[in-house]
Amino acid sequence: MVGLIEAKQILAEHVWKLPSEMLLITEAIERVVKNDVTAPIDVPSFNNSAMDGYAFCFNASKTEYVIFGSVQAGERKSHYVSGNDAARIFTGAPIPAGADTVIPQELVSIQDNKITFKEGSIQSGANVRLRGAQCKTGEIIVKAGTVITPGVVALLSSVGIRHIQAYRQPKVKIIVTGNELVETGTPLLTGEIYNSNQPALLAYLKAIGINDAEAFHVKDNVDELRQVVSSAIRNSDVLITVGGISVGEYDFVFQALSDEGVEPLFYKIRQKPGKPMFAGKIEKTMVFALPGNPAAVVSCFNQYVKPCLQYMRGIERPFSASATLPLAHPWEKKGELANILKAVVINGEVNILHGQDSFNLLPFADVNAFALLHENDKIWQKGDLVEVFYW
Repeated sequence: MVGLIEAKQILAEHVWKLPSEMLLITEAIERVVKNDVTAPIDVPSFNNSAMDGYAFCFNASKTEYVIFGSVQAGERKSHYVSGNDAARIFTGAPIPAGADTVIPQELVSIQDNKITFKEGSIQSGANVRLRGAQCKTGEIIVKAGTVITPGVVALLSSVGIRHIQAYRQPKVKIIVTGNELVETGTPLLTGEIYNSNQPALLAYLKAIGINDAEAFHVKDNVDELRQVVSSAIRNSDVLITVGGISVGEYDFVFQALSDEGVEPLFYKIRQKPGKPMFAGKIEKTMVFALPGNPAAVVSCFNQYVKPCLQYMRGIERPFSASATLPLAHPWEKKGELANILKAVVINGEVNILHGQDSFNLLPFADVNAFALLHENDKIWQKGDLVEVFYW
């Protein structure tokens, strides 16, 4: 048996990053950038107007200019304005040579082909986007390890980049065991329960950007389990099993993993919930065997499986806490084990919820984080700092 911190250290030492691949940026949402990306051009690539208005050379003593020509967005023709002229200009249009300021059209009066405006209503250089104001050629615009969002796609597109080198997403197989499990939508018979773990894990994977996942429900039959485990290991980067990892008469998971040659990294953690958890590896597949209680499954996934998946897809330091925040109320921990507690963070404070039993899913209607209380310490006061791990 290992401690919670030790378990995370062991996993951090054995997990690896997956290879990268070249993708269209529009197909790389939620992927992680492998290398720093530099701008191949200046953006903007020319001085341009931020407003519809009039471009002129600023002179603090002048408030009247003669309208001379017009410049539209996308125009390639060169324009020049003298010290007495102002060119009609539109948003995004190139600033004419000789001009350095754009006054919005709302601030001018027009009469006899001249504009006039109040003294002090505009500053030199106003409403001009200078070349390279967003970024200059060669500057790093996206750092390695960045998760690609629609905003990142917009940024890359603005400099003309269509493809990006990003880490491959993990392929995940899930095996949920138990004769008692039935799928939702089916009437329950005596002794049966709904299979909540399978949809919960698939949903959690999608929430962190992993869509290449497949789940199986296997009865408590060791031969059938061996076959499914063997196939899953050959076709996945990560295998997650649920249930059947304790020492009961019908707990066959440990045997099936051993028969397949999975190398144990640890078995059992000094924590609650999820004490009888197993982690191992075989060649290029990480294996996690989670206990069957639903709240324990989600808690263990958050603390151990999720960080490994995040690292595999390129995210650095995934085992670190999301935040360290004060408790909103006193809390007494029962026993010596570390506790992974359902919590909700409100206004920067941690509220530990009631219903912490490993079977109880009701608090998940409100939960947005887990609070981690380490071994041995038992009593926490209001305001004490605790580690928080968001979903």
